[in-house]
Amino acid sequence: MLKRGFALERGGRLGTFARFLVLASVLVVSKKNLYARESTDVVVLNNGDRLTCTIKRLEGGVLFVGLDYADGDVSIDWTKVARINSKQLFIVKTQDGLVITGKLATYIRSDVKRAKVQVAETDEKLVVIDKTQIVDVRQTSEEFVRRFSGGISLGYAYSKGNNATQYNLGFQTTYQRERWSAQTNVSSNLSANSGAETSTRNAVSLGSYHLLPWDNYFYGGLGNFLQSSVQGIQLQTSLGGGIGRFLKNTNRSRIALLGGMAWQITNYHQTGIPQPTENVAAALIALDVSLFRFSKTNLKVLADVFPALSDPGRVRFNTNVSYFVKLFGDISWTVTFYGNWDTRPPFHFSGSDYGSTTGLSWDFGK
Repeated sequence: MLKRGFALERGGRLGTFARFLVLASVLVVSKKNLYARESTDVVVLNNGDRLTCTIKRLEGGVLFVGLDYADGDVSIDWTKVARINSKQLFIVKTQDGLVITGKLATYIRSDVKRAKVQVAETDEKLVVIDKTQIVDVRQTSEEFVRRFSGGISLGYAYSKGNNATQYNLGFQTTYQRERWSAQTNVSSNLSANSGAETSTRNAVSLGSYHLLPWDNYFYGGLGNFLQSSVQGIQLQTSLGGGIGRFLKNTNRSRIALLGGMAWQITNYHQTGIPQPTENVAAALIALDVSLFRFSKTNLKVLADVFPALSDPGRVRFNTNVSYFVKLFGDISWTVTFYGNWDTRPPFHFSGSDYGSTTGLSWDFGK
């Protein structure tokens, strides 16, 4: 949840994209070796099919596994899984906010009708959970690098009529621990056409949360760093934190709401229009919504609202909406809408900057 950027100068944007493509190629080549382990896990489906595989993760109602004889991860509907067994350590999360780390095994008893999963941290310490209550399962390791996951996106558009070009780059990564998580999101957009000034919007978002002892409650912090040539914002820094709750957390949807306080510092720059740095104390309302459909589509909505306390009546609002359509393997087609608004911008400065991008994205880790 934070945003900042580095403007892409028109003359160097091809070089930037070349470096980006080289980085992506290196990550693709190294991904398999970095996260690989032996295929000794067992998954048995409701129809009796048995798979000896590598369990990767459960996310959005989909169990992802790796097979020695298949390229890329295989997606399995979690409701179709009858039994599961693995000696690998996993972080397991439930609908009511319980978080456990341990090995997985199906809990089988003749008097138990509904499928249950046994999560064993040690032979003496284990927890039995109804399979339908499990919403997230991820591999864990004592190795630092293996706890990272994320994605890279790239888009490009060109129109000959007015020699218009548009580029967009995106990078997201998450570091996952048992009861806390940290995220980084980077996005950069550049639009240029003949006869008009090149516009850039760059953002970096950093955020983290830690689960509280109460079910589905957490405390979290965020920071947004934004540059927008359309609004004349040289750098806008937003730092905040508060208390939040997962309002819904299932295999089909996740909704989290956070409320707290924030501080915003904005440096404006526009040729011929001097503007002093603004410091604003504000309330903070942050919303995170994710909707899943079995291994096909994913809708994610992030929105931050900053009602100003030191400047009553003024509200700043940032949003980022992403829609993913899975094509094959870890490759998806992505459509994104971004925007930021200010109900009371300085005189002669724009109060909004928004747009949409489309392109390909690639997931890594997990």
